[in-house]
Amino acid sequence: MCLAVPGKVVAVAEDDSGLAMGRVEFAGVRKEVCLAWVPDAREGDYVLVHVGFAIARIDEAEARAVFRLLDELEAAP
Repeated sequence: MCLAVPGKVVAVAEDDSGLAMGRVEFAGVRKEVCLAWVPDAREGDYVLVHVGFAIARIDEAEARAVFRLLDELEAAP
C-alpha cells in the first residue's frame, strides 16, 4: 500500500540539471520535493507527495480533509 501526504508548496526552483524542485511544508516541517510530475505547481499550491515526488496538485479543501483524517487516525486508540 502506498501513502501520499499533502503538503503546501512554499518555494519553487530548478536544480542544477533543470529539474523542477520545490520546498514543501508538512505540518511545519519543510522538505525538498521533486515537482517534475506536476510542473504547473506554484507557491501556495497543495500537492500530494509520495517518497519525495509530488504526484498531483490538490485544492486546499481536499488537503484540509486529509489533514483531518490523519489527525483522527493519530487520535484513535
